[in-house]
Amino acid sequence: MATTPGSSVGQTPLGLLLFKLLVPSAIGIFIFFVPVAWEGRTTIPLDHLVTAARAGLGDWARFYALALIIAGAAYPLIKGDWRRSLTDKIFTVLKLLGVVAALLTMTSAGPALLHQPDMLPFLYDKLVIPVGLIVPIGAIFLALLLSYGLLELIGILVQPVMRPLWRTPGRSAIDAVASFVGSYSIGLLITSRAYAGGQYSAREAAIIATGFSTVSAPFMIIVAKTLGLMDYWNAYFWITLVITFVVSAVTARLWPLSGMDNTATDGEPEARKGDRLALAWRTGIKVAEQAPRLGSSVRKNLTEGLVMAISILPSIMSVGLLGLLVAKYTPVFEWLGWLFYPVVAIFGIDNAQELAQASAAGLAEMFLPALLLGGDAGIDFVARFAAGVVSVSSILFFSASIPCVLATRIPITIWQMLVVWAVRVALTLVMAIPAAMLLQ
Repeated sequence: MATTPGSSVGQTPLGLLLFKLLVPSAIGIFIFFVPVAWEGRTTIPLDHLVTAARAGLGDWARFYALALIIAGAAYPLIKGDWRRSLTDKIFTVLKLLGVVAALLTMTSAGPALLHQPDMLPFLYDKLVIPVGLIVPIGAIFLALLLSYGLLELIGILVQPVMRPLWRTPGRSAIDAVASFVGSYSIGLLITSRAYAGGQYSAREAAIIATGFSTVSAPFMIIVAKTLGLMDYWNAYFWITLVITFVVSAVTARLWPLSGMDNTATDGEPEARKGDRLALAWRTGIKVAEQAPRLGSSVRKNLTEGLVMAISILPSIMSVGLLGLLVAKYTPVFEWLGWLFYPVVAIFGIDNAQELAQASAAGLAEMFLPALLLGGDAGIDFVARFAAGVVSVSSILFFSASIPCVLATRIPITIWQMLVVWAVRVALTLVMAIPAAMLLQ
């Protein structure tokens, strides 16, 4: 249905529909995507809000995080979700262990090795508290992006890029950008909402969750600093970005993602030639007309954000700690690194074994490759650069992103994610090492 000035859609005046479409969407874009300088930091307003919330809470931020962790461990017991499958039972136990780990952090009790800076303090202060704040706060503003037509309008406009390359709807571009400028947890929240609403098929949601939910750009800076790559920041940033999404395009065409169900009950409209802009406009206006009241939408998103936060945080504590302990005190990742050693060795680079092992350790925590290689002055540039790219491009790791995906309604198993992770790491190394050689 075409719209003209002075007309109306349904019973709602066009002017009001334009307001509903454009104003909330503009505010949402500003909150999530527009860097703003404030008190010496330039980042998106959402990050400023999270920083302000953490500063306002002070020491209470630690107790807030503890409350979320306890709630997250109790939630599956109260709802009875722990009975659904063996995986649910295992993660329920892990969430209870997460409570124990959080209490040890708060009380400084237990073995001294758990309280080293790269163990419980790292998990609690660098991951748990930020995620515990950014997910609920971000969820409040997600209503502005998700409920008033922006997602659908942009989705139709970028279909010609998203469908052929990544086999996902155009609206998935929003998920990717939200992850990159904000947090992978925000991107996953958007993806989970869209899948639950029938807007994504299982295959599309899994491709987005395992291919687009990257760490944020600010975290890339931390990785680059740790590995001594800041002199090559622009090259590192863009090469990592390109490799990440090239790898996502390849994995979308491989098992297990390629074999997943591709039925969506409320899929994105396909534009005909010459009708794309008009269709995008009509679809956005229609969604704006049917949008719920802002208060209702905010409450719904906040509730879902809190549920996701409490689902994630206990697992970050337990799985993250186990992964860090395994990486530091056992040869498990050394053995796992042999999977990638042939991929690295064919290039004949120095520190091939160290790079392979560090890449494998990223399965426990994405920052581990940087930690393992960044502290060794003897590691050459190519290995450090490739490790920095792997830290971002691998996407899946047990301290946060895998529990995040499992906390959503996206029907992908741990074993499927492990296969995707291994393929992503191998493909990333194949592309990152030559790129680093050219830069050297």
